[in-house]
Amino acid sequence: MGDDVGHRVFTRQDRRAFREKVQLCLDAMARMLADDQFELSEPRIGMEVELNLVDAAMRPAMANTEVLEAIADDAFQTELGRFNIEINVPPHRLRDRHVFGLEESLRASLNSADDRAARSGSRLAMVGILPTLRAGDLTAQSISANPRYALLNNRMLETRGEDIELRIVGTALPGAAAPERLETVFDSILPEAACTSLQLHLQVGPDEFAAHWNAAQAIAGVQVALAANSPFLIGKALWHETRLPLFQQATDTRPQELVNQGVRPRVWFGERWITSIFDLFEENSRYFPSLLPIVSDEDPLAVLDAGGDPALTELRMHNGTIYRWNRPIYDTTDGGHHIRLENRVLPAGPTVVDTIADALFFYGTVRAFVDADRPLWSQMSFDAARENLESAARSGFAARLYWPEVGWVSPQELVLRRLLPMAHAGLAAYGVAAEVREKYLGVIEARCLAGRTGADWQRSAVAQRERAGEDRPAALAGMLADYLTLMGEGTPVHAWEL
Repeated sequence: MGDDVGHRVFTRQDRRAFREKVQLCLDAMARMLADDQFELSEPRIGMEVELNLVDAAMRPAMANTEVLEAIADDAFQTELGRFNIEINVPPHRLRDRHVFGLEESLRASLNSADDRAARSGSRLAMVGILPTLRAGDLTAQSISANPRYALLNNRMLETRGEDIELRIVGTALPGAAAPERLETVFDSILPEAACTSLQLHLQVGPDEFAAHWNAAQAIAGVQVALAANSPFLIGKALWHETRLPLFQQATDTRPQELVNQGVRPRVWFGERWITSIFDLFEENSRYFPSLLPIVSDEDPLAVLDAGGDPALTELRMHNGTIYRWNRPIYDTTDGGHHIRLENRVLPAGPTVVDTIADALFFYGTVRAFVDADRPLWSQMSFDAARENLESAARSGFAARLYWPEVGWVSPQELVLRRLLPMAHAGLAAYGVAAEVREKYLGVIEARCLAGRTGADWQRSAVAQRERAGEDRPAALAGMLADYLTLMGEGTPVHAWEL
């Protein structure tokens, strides 16, 4: 939901008109798909990285307005919480040695932004959930100043009709006797702001989109097991990737009665493999009521008749309020329109090199499965893919995943024996240089051999500090201070010492 919107009160007529306009957009998209009018280009990496702001005490800094003014770079934008910002990384070519330039430019941008943020007493933290967040930080007063966030908050709470409940049972820390549990209630959607992620984009031709989406869904659990980095929320040790249940619960517009009826949540894995990108946009319009029924003046069919590129504003607005873990994106550029796959399962961090490694593993593995003679999704149930994602989010490398022809397997064994060679082959098919593949996929290999993700390091560091006599708040703050030092040094997380 990137478009700016102001304070609005919506009527029944607004909602009816919006539904009709979304259907008109779907008709226009069906026509564009039939006429094969979509722009294709050389594959490029697109990336968004969400960041937290912290103060000298390692507490969240409610200062995104001041920090963005200091950074003075259009690539950085606000996010839902006043302690969040986001960097939109310019697209880079996915071939030859161009990814080295991506790492260099991302590191330079983050270092420069961190230096400028220091002028307002803040630092950047690239982590899935800021470990030092407390319940009092996640109130409506912490919503960013942009009116669209307040509007979205009001609309989601109105639709739900009651407060937001968080209920998450964690996994025990090393040496702990029992798992910890979080049960609390919020009167805003601000807990969503605790979820800071890495979002990967890939421009795809419409005829190839279904295969790319199915492959991305199939490997989502593996991605999360490899990259988990969100083990703490409001002082509790919860899942290795707590972002997933937190995001689903914090944006859930269903009261309990609708949950009991099986109504679909807005944070959604899906329920079936697809055969066309149209399946996803059609499901979004069929199953989910509008949150922001703002109607534009554009007639998309008339724009097509005139040879133009329709914005499909209502379809894009609606699509932006349904948070699939792999989401279809329609967008327009100068002289054309295109389709992108947006992968949303990964947390931010821990380091720039870890981020690039996670991205290349995703792109390479997806490409290998798309190119395979027999599609993976013809050998694997959709429920198995969904269960793999939940198991990986809960337990990280300790999860057991189901895989065709293998059965139940650890994430490390699956990656080392099967998926890493496929990722190499997929990247080679894109034309990525051997030295690029060796560097970044070598990081993935070493992470599996060490058995250490960002979540593993955080959990072990906090457990060690508590055994030394620190209470939980002090242990979290001390761990985060060490984390930021290591993040800045840039060594991949598998090599971090405790």
